[in-house]
Amino acid sequence: MELTSQESTTQLHPVIARLFKKRGFSPDQVAEMLSWNLKEIPDLTQMKDLAKSSQRILKALSENEKIGIYGDYDVDGTTSCALLWHFFKSINVEVELFQPSRFIEGYGVHESSIDQALKKNVAVLITVDCGITATATAEYAKGKLDLIITDHHRDAAAHIPEAFAVVNPCRRDEPEDSPLRCLAGVGVAFALCLQIKNDLAKRGQETASLYPLLQFVAIGTISDLARMNPLNLRLSRHGLKQIPHTQYPGIKAFFSPEELLAQSITSEKIGFHVGPHINSKGRLDHPERALRQLIAQNFNEAREHFSHLELANRDRRTIQAEVFSEAKQNVIDSIKSEELKINILYQPHWHEGVIGIVASKLVETFEVPAIVFTNAEEAGVIKASCRSAGELNIFDLLEQCKDLFIKFGGHKAAAGLSMKLENFSAFKIKMNQLLSLIPLNLRTKTSSFDIEIGLEEIDAKLVKDLQILEPFGPGHERPVFRMKNAQIASYRIMKDAHVRWSFNSPQNPKSTIQGVSFNYLGKWNEATPEELYALQNKNGLTVQFTLSINRFNGNESIQLMVDRLIPGQLN
Repeated sequence: MELTSQESTTQLHPVIARLFKKRGFSPDQVAEMLSWNLKEIPDLTQMKDLAKSSQRILKALSENEKIGIYGDYDVDGTTSCALLWHFFKSINVEVELFQPSRFIEGYGVHESSIDQALKKNVAVLITVDCGITATATAEYAKGKLDLIITDHHRDAAAHIPEAFAVVNPCRRDEPEDSPLRCLAGVGVAFALCLQIKNDLAKRGQETASLYPLLQFVAIGTISDLARMNPLNLRLSRHGLKQIPHTQYPGIKAFFSPEELLAQSITSEKIGFHVGPHINSKGRLDHPERALRQLIAQNFNEAREHFSHLELANRDRRTIQAEVFSEAKQNVIDSIKSEELKINILYQPHWHEGVIGIVASKLVETFEVPAIVFTNAEEAGVIKASCRSAGELNIFDLLEQCKDLFIKFGGHKAAAGLSMKLENFSAFKIKMNQLLSLIPLNLRTKTSSFDIEIGLEEIDAKLVKDLQILEPFGPGHERPVFRMKNAQIASYRIMKDAHVRWSFNSPQNPKSTIQGVSFNYLGKWNEATPEELYALQNKNGLTVQFTLSINRFNGNESIQLMVDRLIPGQLN
């Protein structure tokens, strides 16, 4: 559904019109944000070295040289590998696929990666979602094979790798204001396919439409938490729309038959179901199972791979819960009277595959940045996953500590690093000193909301119209609502961790709406359901939530995804 700037606020639910006003959108900005028009997106081929990369690949095709694809082990890297595999298959070219193990090679492309490719007689190796800091590897590859780096991470090495080509919208010599800077790695891979397709067309060779590949772009972009600027919104929208009738068995295998009856898949389903399953094997051992699912040629094969991902994801959740519980207790035990600026934690036995998720959960819990370390393979070396809070640029802070690191890389919101264990104390001191110079409101996660609404305003049209705003992500967050003077009519504990709520209002006690708080029990600094139920009779409750649809046994109902419940009435 696409609306003109004049229609956009009049056809949608009044609550959404208030939402746009609160976020400061002009009518034209609203229309741009809601647009599906791919004809008006920026030119994806306007990146340095993209044409050069395409010409080298076409030369390889004409001379029957073998092409290899080397991708990171996360969702962005895996979907990028799958996207390129399907593209080359569509032009009848077989490529070699490579992915490192988190626990053996580690993140990025290495000299051993070049050796692996050479053993497979690869003449052109294309990296996806990694390589921008691989200066030593690029040097090693010279004279052995042509290395084409495609990436989207910050260009943080001393110089750009001297590879055959480096395609990255975040290269130091790309325009600072380029809308392509928000592309995920899979978006850059898609741009490479587009350039090759255009160059083949100039030679008179017509190729299949790239449109179906936007499904991989959507999954990778949403899962990697890429900024949802108008470009990423449109690319992802068209990808999500295609998934219910996807021709890729590997994508279809993630969804139930009931889910595939929807008009489109939500970003929530990608972020909380598809992404974690793709990541699961790479977090525990090797990521190849997820990639093999995404390139599976029939549904039975895809479901077989998915069954392994389900088991791995179950194990990952168990390990993650254990590490988070210990990390959380470490923080609680160490909290003193002074202000908590950051949580920097280390335990040698913590599982490397879950420290990134644990860092994210620590940010959610304590509302300050988190850096979680564990032992690396090499003796005396530790590695960490870092997550920011609020507006803080964690990458810039780490850059000021880089003399302590062996290596580091990442984004504004998330990064990774390795360093000698002996530097751990100095790193903690330096980070706390740097953070003390930054205003509190810029380095903490605040509990904010968009607009206040009444119980009577929550209806089917509001939920349906919110779906028009999909997909949500950084820069285009899912709307958070606040409802005052609510009352808990009843509540139920589920699986010893979650709470199912039923809310009403004093004005209309017979009209109730259902809500759920996942992993609510044991939350830091939160009142228990029993305490809330007892306190509400004095001043009511303020409920903070997002809206969703609960689908069960073929039925649909409105559901509040409850983030906070605060006794009394907030201003």
